[in-house]
Amino acid sequence: MYSKNLIKGTLQTIILKQLEDNGRMYGYEITQRVKELSDGKIEITEGALYPTLHKLEADGIVTTEKEFIGKRVRKYYTLTETGGTVATEKSTELNDFIATIARILQPKPTI
Repeated sequence: MYSKNLIKGTLQTIILKQLEDNGRMYGYEITQRVKELSDGKIEITEGALYPTLHKLEADGIVTTEKEFIGKRVRKYYTLTETGGTVATEKSTELNDFIATIARILQPKPTI
């Protein structure tokens, strides 16, 4: 498991990437997909996921659609057109940041 601080700083990008790759998803589905892709190293809590999704919705980056499953309501999230652009930008930015950090943390070559 990674620290909460690392996950917090990348959570929005992680969520957006899942929606970009998978289309319409509901919250629990996002958490399980991330857990699966990270081999259990990243577990997104409801307390972190839903405030982030609500902010993305308020910012017009995702839209929601409610679907009734029996007596339960499931809320699905989908990227807006703007959200697709934001998802790509954030993924590019994070990949560049990771590459930069890797260069910083590489051991100094011995001569």
